[in-house]
Amino acid sequence: MKLVDEFRDVAVARRLVEEIRQRATRRWVLMEVCGGQTHSLLRNGIDAALADVVELIHGPGCPVCVTPAEDIDLACQLAQRPEVILSSFGDMLRVPGNAGSLLDAKTRGADVRMVYSPLDAVTLAQREPHREIIFFAVGFETTAPTTALAVLQAERLGLENFSMIVSHVRVLPAMELLMGASDNRVQGFLAAGHVCTVTGFAAYDDFVREFQVPVAVTGFEPVDLLVGIRECVAQLEASRVEATNCYGRSVRRLGNADAQRVIDQAYAIGDGSWRGFGIVPRGVLRLRPELQRFDATQRFGVIEPRPCLFNECRAPDVLSGRIKPPECRHFGVSCIPETPLGAPMVSSEGACAAYFRYAGRTASVPLTD
Repeated sequence: MKLVDEFRDVAVARRLVEEIRQRATRRWVLMEVCGGQTHSLLRNGIDAALADVVELIHGPGCPVCVTPAEDIDLACQLAQRPEVILSSFGDMLRVPGNAGSLLDAKTRGADVRMVYSPLDAVTLAQREPHREIIFFAVGFETTAPTTALAVLQAERLGLENFSMIVSHVRVLPAMELLMGASDNRVQGFLAAGHVCTVTGFAAYDDFVREFQVPVAVTGFEPVDLLVGIRECVAQLEASRVEATNCYGRSVRRLGNADAQRVIDQAYAIGDGSWRGFGIVPRGVLRLRPELQRFDATQRFGVIEPRPCLFNECRAPDVLSGRIKPPECRHFGVSCIPETPLGAPMVSSEGACAAYFRYAGRTASVPLTD
């Protein structure tokens, strides 16, 4: 494993910026589909350094942000039951559903707990045999292996008081949906390196052939991202399209077979809802039929629909790259991290949070003089 410092080298980053600027004969539109990349692009000033030759727009790269409101509503309602302990990752507790967040439910007396690992929830179920422990499982293919391990461990232990609200989503189907939109402007993609570490990047071969756009798998450091941008620009200038791995220290063509195996043991692919996208064909993971007893919706039933209190939030437009956060009239005014109107301002990977924190500020890596 190479040290990360070389991927933060300012001299190398500046050289890459200059190479991209020299290669580009027009302004190309690229989309990253990873919230960590969004934050790095803004934090390091890459968007500003390339603004006249590359427009960087931000896709649905924040898994917390695309978690459907109805799943959050379900979690909030179940958390109010006296026998239930509802657990999830920290970001998920603050994201509003149609009528509030899990932290709001906690202020009303619900037993809501932050955990660092899904296996912490399994341990909690062992320690609290008289309580119902529900884990709210969210994320892309990156976190799916750990939640799969949790439910498989609960099965091995014979736990009767453990269940999950499964809200895992798959990245590639959302990219396909974006490319099929009538107002699509994307000419190339920076693919999420952490997702491809699990899935591999071979699946993008069919994607680039069908939609005729280059895909560069990248990491999160400035040099990683600039190498990916350079690759996309080089392909576009040469009128060719390929899926290229620019994150070789982590990603392999066929991905992580062990992680894929455990996902397949626990989950099946299905159609499902993404916030801001509606139903995405083959866009979600669901527990397999033999594990349905660990599905909280099967154990506790469905919920009553709740009226939406956040209908002025433009998260759907932000998540699909139609607008950038500052174009929303609420950004930085009525929508700030302390009082967010929607998920992209809440999550540590949200695009609105990235713009609020970094836009207009001095880059941590000065890429231009």
